[in-house]
Amino acid sequence: MRTYRCLCGNSIFYDNTQCLRCGRELGFCPGCRNMTCLLPLDDGYVRCGGANCGIGLSKCSNYTQYAVCNRCVALPILPEGGGLCDCCRFNATIPDLGAPGNLQRWSRLEAAKRRLFYDLSQLGLPYGTAADGITPSLSFDFKADLISKNDFWRSVGKAEKVYTGHSAGRITINIREADDVEREKLRVDLGEAQRTLIGHFRHEIGHFYWDVLVKGRREDQCKAVFGDHTHPPYADALNSYYQNGPPTDWAQAHISAYAAMHPWEDFAETWATYLDMISTLDTAHHNGAHGESEPLRVELEALVSCYQQLGIALNEFSRSMGLLDFVPEVFVPPVIAKLRFIHDLVRSGRAENGALTAADRPLPDV
Repeated sequence: MRTYRCLCGNSIFYDNTQCLRCGRELGFCPGCRNMTCLLPLDDGYVRCGGANCGIGLSKCSNYTQYAVCNRCVALPILPEGGGLCDCCRFNATIPDLGAPGNLQRWSRLEAAKRRLFYDLSQLGLPYGTAADGITPSLSFDFKADLISKNDFWRSVGKAEKVYTGHSAGRITINIREADDVEREKLRVDLGEAQRTLIGHFRHEIGHFYWDVLVKGRREDQCKAVFGDHTHPPYADALNSYYQNGPPTDWAQAHISAYAAMHPWEDFAETWATYLDMISTLDTAHHNGAHGESEPLRVELEALVSCYQQLGIALNEFSRSMGLLDFVPEVFVPPVIAKLRFIHDLVRSGRAENGALTAADRPLPDV
């Protein structure tokens, strides 16, 4: 993750909405793809404060109405877009904002989702809807276990158990994951080394990319690395996992215990770890650490080696503060082989998407 500069010279960050030095309003510009100050225009709109950009902008509807977003839409605004930014346009269901605390939970979900889209943009991966030529269409449902009678997507008021997961491009997140206490309870109950909001997004988007980049195209190659996803059937594997737990030797070939449940989950867990690695190295690179972190120019083994070295230091920092390990994973050879498959898959997806490399992508001063 990069840091940015306000016109006043102050450092600003990806989640900011106001500069703490000069008080200018901030937002993410889709033109130059920078966090920038928003300079007011006479018609009520704003323009990008980037020296090499300056395009007209409107704040995302979720920014102006709910303060859960900090991105902008380039003018002219398309009516069918509803004034939603390139992240919020994928929302199919938002939480019931009449329920206490849901606005704050939604804000945390959106912050994690924006970081997911930063990852995908940095990697140049294809995503979108059918209108964008992407199958399946990507969308998000943010739901609670108890659905109110006034919820727009149901006509009845029955209680419903919401499971975080993915189906045909639709990613569902139970909003209790945005409650730190509830999420920590689940982490302990399930024996997980980590359980984070961004981790959920990175895992579930892995299932999406299995559909986009593997299904019907590279299934044999994927089976050779992760195993046969048709045997045992997913439902049987899921029942077995929750009844019996993971195999005792799961760490010899898997990045997590849950990855040992089924090849689809192994793929998604490995994909999430790959995004964790790329994001962490990108942040380290932009904050003064040495080393190249651009996946198109660096081989997988070099990335893993750098991540392991950084992880050792970060884990010791965390332990010094009494916190959980920052990098709990162990990268045994079978896991590295799976990460290599993901690395090559990302490169293929990026090439198919026609994305620019990081070196080619303009980064105007702001």
